Amino acid sequence: MTTMPRPPAWSIRAHRRALSRDCRDTGSATVEIAILFPVLLAVIVAIVQYGLWFHARSLALAAAQEGVTAARAYAADPAIGPDRAREFLQAHGSDTLTDITATATSPGAGQVGVEVTGRSLSLLPGVPGPAVTQSAEGPVERFTVAGNR
Repeated sequence: MTTMPRPPAWSIRAHRRALSRDCRDTGSATVEIAILFPVLLAVIVAIVQYGLWFHARSLALAAAQEGVTAARAYAADPAIGPDRAREFLQAHGSDTLTDITATATSPGAGQVGVEVTGRSLSLLPGVPGPAVTQSAEGPVERFTVAGNR
């Protein structure tokens, strides 16, 4: 009968160290996921909240431009601008932009402006959404004579 040669002591110790290292790593993936999941969830919520804010901002700008277009018309009352902006938001974005305020501004002589403010929707209950403020302005339409400005 032949006997197997015994491995050197250093290889047994190295083998035991390798086994104990493997045992220490058991469950590390679970811990990593438990730490990273809330961070990933927060990033996703922040991206969606940014999208809601951006959409509300675009609606406010479109409403302000619509109000300026109405107020710029020849012989139009400048107060019609904010009314038209509110009508636009009621028709297109009353569920996206809340706490809506539309006001007329006068940036200069022969100019009209409309400023729309409000709040975007919030994903977190009880927390108000980010504020949105957009404005538009333009010259009042008038008749001119050729060669005379």
